[in-house]
Amino acid sequence: MAMLPFKPTPFFADKNRAFWNLQFIGWGGSMLMRAVTNIANGKPPSFLVLTLIATITGFSISLLLSVIYGKLITQRPLVTWGATGLVLALAVGIAAFIEGWTIWLWQGGGEGNFASLVLGVFYIEMTLLGAWSALYYAINYYLQVEQQADRLERLEAQATSAQLAMLRYQLNPHFLFNTLNSISTLVLLKQTEPANAMLTRLSGFLRHTLVTQPGGKVTVAQEVETLKLYLDIERMRFEERLRTVFSIDPAAAEAVIPSFLLQPLVENAIKYAVSPQEEGARISLTAQLVGNRLRLTVSDTGPGLRAKAARATLPTAMAGADNTVSTGVGLANIRDRLAQAYGDDHVFDIRTPPEGGFTVVIEIPYEREAASENADGTAEKLTAHPTVTAAPEQRPMGLDA
Repeated sequence: MAMLPFKPTPFFADKNRAFWNLQFIGWGGSMLMRAVTNIANGKPPSFLVLTLIATITGFSISLLLSVIYGKLITQRPLVTWGATGLVLALAVGIAAFIEGWTIWLWQGGGEGNFASLVLGVFYIEMTLLGAWSALYYAINYYLQVEQQADRLERLEAQATSAQLAMLRYQLNPHFLFNTLNSISTLVLLKQTEPANAMLTRLSGFLRHTLVTQPGGKVTVAQEVETLKLYLDIERMRFEERLRTVFSIDPAAAEAVIPSFLLQPLVENAIKYAVSPQEEGARISLTAQLVGNRLRLTVSDTGPGLRAKAARATLPTAMAGADNTVSTGVGLANIRDRLAQAYGDDHVFDIRTPPEGGFTVVIEIPYEREAASENADGTAEKLTAHPTVTAAPEQRPMGLDA
C-alpha cells in the first residue's frame, strides 16, 4: 500500500487551535443564520450591524465562560453543575441586556419597550450560550475520556511488554546452568581449547539474546540462525549424539515470529530425547506455509511422553545424564507467549507419533516483514497480517518442560 505524503493529524491534537477554529466556525455560522433570518423577515440592511454586535458580544462572553468553565470542570460534580448554572444565567442576562439595549437605541429609544426587548432576545441568547456551554463540556469530557483511554492503553502495552520480557528471560537459566557446568567440567579436566570454544559460542549467543527485543519479532531465518548458535554450544556437550535437520521453505523463512519462540522447544528435545539416550536423537525443525498460516514443527526421535513420565518416577541418580530439575516453564511459557501475541488465533499442538518421539506443532497467522519508504526518505517496516479464521488451541494435560 502506498504511503501518504503526510501524516493525518487529529482535530484536537492542538487543543488551542481547535478551540479557536470551533469559536470562529460556530459564531460565524450563528451570525450568518441570524442575518439570513432578519433579511427574510424584511429587516433593513442597517439591522445587520446589530446582528454583528450581538455576535461579537456572544463571542466575547463565551471566551470568559471558557476560562470559568475550565476551572469548574475539575471540581466535584455538585460544585461544577451548580456554579455552571449560575454563571450561565448571569452570562445570558448580560448578553440579552446588551442586545436589547442596542436594538432599543437603533429604534430611537423610548420608554416602556426596553424590558420587553430584553425579554424578547433572552431566549435567543439562552439557546446560543446554553448550546455553547453544553458543547464545551461535552468536548472536554470527551477529551478527558480519550486521554484516560490512551493512558490505559500505554499502561497495558507496558504491562504486556513487561510480561513478555519476563517470559523471555525465563528461557535461558536452565541452558545457561548446563553450559557453565560443562565449561567447569572441561576446565577441571584441563581441556582448555574446548572450554574456550564453548565460552566463545556462549558469549555470542548471550550477546544475540541481549540485543534482541524481548517483545519483538524476528524472521524465521533469523530465529534459525539463533538456534544454530545454541545448537553449536549443545553439540560440544553431546557431539554426534545430537543430530539436527532443518527444512525451511523459502517463503516461510521470511515470515516473522516472536523472538526465541523455538529455542525452548529444541531445549526440551535435547533434555528429554538426546540426553537420556546413549545413541542420542535427531531433532527436526520444519517451517512451511499452509494457506495463509505459518506452520512450525519441532520433532525428535526420543522416547516420547511415556519415557518422560517413567523418568520422573526414578531417583535422580538413575534419571539420566541431565539431572537438572525441570523448571516447568518451557512449554507453558510458549503457550503464554503465543496467547500474548495472537490471542486465540493460534494452534499449539503436542503429538506423540506411533513410531515414538515427540512433536510440537505451532500454527500462527502468516506475517511478512516488508519495507516501505516514507515521504522523507526514511524506511518504515510494514507487516501484512491477513485475516484468518482462528483455530482452537489444543492443550494436552500433564506435560511440563
